[in-house]
Amino acid sequence: MKDILSKKERVERTLNFLPVDRIAIHDQVSYNPGVISLYTGKKIEGFNYSIEDICEAIRKTLDACFPVFAPRGKEKVTTEEGFVMQMDNWTSWVVKRPFNDTKGLKEFFLRRIEKMKTTKFNAGEEREAYREKFLDIQKLIGDTVFIDWSEVGLCSCWSAGGIELFTYLYYDEPEIISNYIQTYLEREIKRVHAIADRELSSVILIPDDLASKSGPIFSPDFLRKEYFPRLTHLVKAWHSHGFKVLYHSDGNWKMLISDFLKCGVDGFYCLEPAVGMDIIELKKKYPKVIWAGGLDGVDLMERGNPQEVRKEVRRQIEETDALNTGGLFLGTSSEINPPIKPENYQAMVEEATSIYNKNFSEGENEKWQKD
Repeated sequence: MKDILSKKERVERTLNFLPVDRIAIHDQVSYNPGVISLYTGKKIEGFNYSIEDICEAIRKTLDACFPVFAPRGKEKVTTEEGFVMQMDNWTSWVVKRPFNDTKGLKEFFLRRIEKMKTTKFNAGEEREAYREKFLDIQKLIGDTVFIDWSEVGLCSCWSAGGIELFTYLYYDEPEIISNYIQTYLEREIKRVHAIADRELSSVILIPDDLASKSGPIFSPDFLRKEYFPRLTHLVKAWHSHGFKVLYHSDGNWKMLISDFLKCGVDGFYCLEPAVGMDIIELKKKYPKVIWAGGLDGVDLMERGNPQEVRKEVRRQIEETDALNTGGLFLGTSSEINPPIKPENYQAMVEEATSIYNKNFSEGENEKWQKD
């Protein structure tokens, strides 16, 4: 069989819990030189590939994708704010912060808050620049649907200070943390109303890492006071423009699913089965929630073999009945990081694109478009 739907149609129907001709594939391939070499035919040594190379791999394999990132190199760099960052091509981490106690962190946050409040925001200029950047990427990825990001500000806050200093400062002066997140959110909502355009895309991701393998790293009380009300405002802003909103955090946040749903979140991305986030179990329990990224990125995609990958792809598609019910994007729980074998990625794509819904017809899609 051949595809009946375009990538955009397949993604839209998946988001709206409608039958699809085949499962929609969504992932992040920016960081795996082996995968990019496989689909471009380019010989890659280390990380000597470009945005154009990444987009070619996306165009050939994915129905939906996240923003594209070029390799970061291996140098140690210092930011304008004084953070010393160690780059390692596909990732980075803080080596040194421009403060070492809660007093320094407080002063740092106050400077950031002041900058966010006083920096001029021009909605027209923001919209024009965003649209230009978006369309430049869209040209390179073809008809693959581009899913961008929008943030509440919690992750920006705690990661800047580090979890230990963040916690101490919140205990001593919670209003500083609260003011930072609120100021970040207010500026982001302005940006949402400036850039949201369903002609470009109809789905957005809100990422905030707030869980470890064993559970949330913040207490439910803290999240219900400082985070969930603000997440609700951001979700409402995107919903007001007709967008579906997916949420991302690594780790096990199962105990918070009901809180996220009360905030209006439409679905979730990045489900780590090794820590209890099983996509089949979750889709069966919450059939009207969108689920994405449930293939184990470590034990399966890094350490397994193509036959095992194909078996798990088929199992997830069949046991969720996603071809008939929509609401599921096939993808990994870890993004396509460098340790993932190119042949395993290829097996994932080939198996997913070989399993067609025998009951799906062109006529059904035409009727849906008219309705």
